[in-house]
Amino acid sequence: MSEYEPRIICFACNWCSYPGADLAGVSRIQYPPNARIIRTMCSARVSPVFVLRAFQQGADGVLVTGCHIGDCHYISGNERAEENMKRTAEILDLLGIGKDRLRLEWVSAGEGGRFAEVMTSFVQQIKKLGKLKLKEI
Repeated sequence: MSEYEPRIICFACNWCSYPGADLAGVSRIQYPPNARIIRTMCSARVSPVFVLRAFQQGADGVLVTGCHIGDCHYISGNERAEENMKRTAEILDLLGIGKDRLRLEWVSAGEGGRFAEVMTSFVQQIKKLGKLKLKEI
């Protein structure tokens, strides 16, 4: 039997994190291929509904990445994202999914190595938690 490989959804902001992920790729920096990356204009645009829908569709973990605090192209979008993800984590705990399956990280366009480190770390964290099993209602 092969090792469990979690399904990860990564929401990456268009201006910093997505180019950071691209830099990791063009620099051939190795990281687990578990994630499907969805480009968003700003990390603040990732609503709790998107996160819940990702879990409903079979994701084992959701990673949200954005510009560093103070560097947001939309001034304070990343600060709003931080507030949104805190509330989303609380919802995940209430639903029994667990806040540890959601992570928010800041990755700039020049941090391809950091993107790879974050992705590797998150995949390992989700592997320890195991496959998400949602109950039908």
